[in-house]
Amino acid sequence: MPIPQTAYSAIEHHGAVDGVTGSCHELMIDADNSVLIDCGLFQGAEVSGAGAGANQLAIDFAVDKVRALLVTHCHIDHVGRIPYLVAAGFRGPIFCSEPTAHLLPLVLEDAMAVGISKDRHLIEPFIELINGRIVAVPYAQWRVVPLAQDAGSALQVKFNPAGHILGSAYIECDVAAGKQKQRIVFSGDLGGPFTPLLPAPKSPYRADVLVLESTYGDRLHENRKQRQARLQALIGRCLQNSGVILIPAFSIGRTQELLYELEDIIHRHKTEAVAKGLLWQDMEIIVDSPLASRFTEVYKQLKPYWDAEAKARVRAGRHPLAFEQLTTVNNHHDHLAAVSYLQKTAKPCIVIAAGGMCAGGRIVNYLKALIEDQRTDILLVGYQAAGTPGRDIQQFGPKHGYVELDGRRYTIKAGVYALSGYSAHADKNSLLRFVKGMRKKPDEIRLIHGDDTAKKALQQALAELFPEIRVLIP
Repeated sequence: MPIPQTAYSAIEHHGAVDGVTGSCHELMIDADNSVLIDCGLFQGAEVSGAGAGANQLAIDFAVDKVRALLVTHCHIDHVGRIPYLVAAGFRGPIFCSEPTAHLLPLVLEDAMAVGISKDRHLIEPFIELINGRIVAVPYAQWRVVPLAQDAGSALQVKFNPAGHILGSAYIECDVAAGKQKQRIVFSGDLGGPFTPLLPAPKSPYRADVLVLESTYGDRLHENRKQRQARLQALIGRCLQNSGVILIPAFSIGRTQELLYELEDIIHRHKTEAVAKGLLWQDMEIIVDSPLASRFTEVYKQLKPYWDAEAKARVRAGRHPLAFEQLTTVNNHHDHLAAVSYLQKTAKPCIVIAAGGMCAGGRIVNYLKALIEDQRTDILLVGYQAAGTPGRDIQQFGPKHGYVELDGRRYTIKAGVYALSGYSAHADKNSLLRFVKGMRKKPDEIRLIHGDDTAKKALQQALAELFPEIRVLIP
């Protein structure tokens, strides 16, 4: 969706305009040069500015002047269309933070296998190509982005920790086009101040234009102590049913944060009863996602990027992401066996499985097997986009409505609970603090990556706090 401007630099939004997925924004440096910030998949019922459906994959904008791709983080709704971007003719480098450089090839390998082809002869050359394109940039260091020769323009970028998932960043872009100089900041997805494992994001010093996410622009999260207590209480309540607790979670970020929190609860309450006849130290936690297991291994390798609390736990001899109650399921045969076993026995345990919005991944098989069992409980710990099964479960589950999974309707007899405090996204107050913390406030803020109600609520709050700032909803 082009935003009319009289001079460069200009911004065009190709996704995450009418919803929260498909993030893709083009920063036009001059008439011959631009860069993309993210290139993600649309999910659920969301559409792009051009009216593209949720399953749209083809790149519907010209890429001949796109000199580089800047990646804020490697969630699929921010990077999932990179294979299609390359197929459309993009030949430039891919700039990202150092941790993202480790994670991105894994994400794209999985995205290729799920959405394009399982043929290793196709996947491996593509991943090799991507590895050759990645430029890993240390946090808080300026890096020049090469533009066309004789452009007369220049671009420098800096990645700063965003606290959303490991490697996530907001990106500062210093643009010099002719006599005009601007600093444009793209927030990517911001985390809250108490995200497990990750330091909280710090505001940039200044910006002329801020492109800001608004996923939870109309809501407040519980603080970390409250949400951990609620997680603990909900697990105890659910296990009174002597059934399975299903937690749909993204393989990267959410899964590791949940493991971190569960390890802490078990550590502090080992010999206490979580339910009749079951101690916390004896409760099994199953992570059923090969991708999540691979990401967890990378998370462990990247301990230098953990926050001070997590590092202190490691020094004390604890293993926040690899504790003894944890079982991982990797191959498909074991996955089907686990689903069948739990369907027959309803053994009290916690299952964390991909994907986070129940639109695909191994969680779907667990839901099909267990959602009509009253002993089952479903904990939703992240945002559920419109048009996804997760949103239907969240909306209709408490009324024992139905959800459609793989073309069949299932009555939701399981208990359904939402734990929005475990969202990896900043809430309304954290988004406002991000702007408040800037020493030189932007002239313009553009709100993206949110439902209409969230964007409008955040727009109003920003306008009240900063009447001198122009707050736009593209």
